[in-house]
Amino acid sequence: MKRTFGKILMIVIGSAVFSLGFDLFLVPNGINCGGASGVAMLVSYGIGVKWLSVGVVTILINIPLFILGYRTIGRYFFFSSLLGMATTSVCFDLFEAILPVPKNVDPLVASIFGGVIIGAGIGVVFLTGASTGGGDIVARVMKLRMRNLPIGRLLLCLDVSIAVVTGIVYKDFNNTLYSIITLVVSCTVLDRVVYGFDYAKVALIISDKHEEVADAIAEKLDRGVTLLDGEGYYSRAEKTVLLTAIKRRQLAQLKEIVMTVDPGAFLILQDAQQVLGDGFKAYDRYEL
Repeated sequence: MKRTFGKILMIVIGSAVFSLGFDLFLVPNGINCGGASGVAMLVSYGIGVKWLSVGVVTILINIPLFILGYRTIGRYFFFSSLLGMATTSVCFDLFEAILPVPKNVDPLVASIFGGVIIGAGIGVVFLTGASTGGGDIVARVMKLRMRNLPIGRLLLCLDVSIAVVTGIVYKDFNNTLYSIITLVVSCTVLDRVVYGFDYAKVALIISDKHEEVADAIAEKLDRGVTLLDGEGYYSRAEKTVLLTAIKRRQLAQLKEIVMTVDPGAFLILQDAQQVLGDGFKAYDRYEL
């Protein structure tokens, strides 16, 4: 129950943050972030009918997309994304009605700050395995076939065409340029949020006291160690190389352990974007 509540809370907060950036920085400056909300903004602006707000049009656009998501990705994605879409749609209209819009904000500043806030909000939602609907659903479906392409870049490819249409609807090509800036910034932040928290470190350790070092790592860090056979190039002496994967927060402790046991040890550290297995994440074919 705690885990479920935590995911629900993340979806609501992420969707609200996304809506906040959209209403404060993008809509007042005619800047588009793509997706269903971006299309809804253009429809609402172009038609000019009061009851066809961004929130209402977003819901209408999402209906066929949610059917696609349910059939392709499954029930959890459907219902969690339904919560994200509903929260986003309500917050669009709510924030527009109650929040004072910042005045005299330079469009370039608005496009950058709006992109950062929107990317962070969507990223938090994506971390739960949900989405805010719209183009996010299409990107998630495409991700199943293009697994090596980051989700942010997929969204960027989908949304550039909407940015071009924005300039046509607002009759100003600057709106297109500012929209593209927002898309690049938001997709970069999105990838950073989704993938940036999953980094680990891989350590290669060459030590004459490899047994003591391995014991200390296993005992104090609770990490497994693999022994690799090596040979010194100059001395031709046999060497045992220790291979271990650790969390980033354990990096300082690993250095201290190794250098305390053997001050003459040779330590090589490398970044690992993802580590799957015992003590780390489990494999999920639907992951981003």
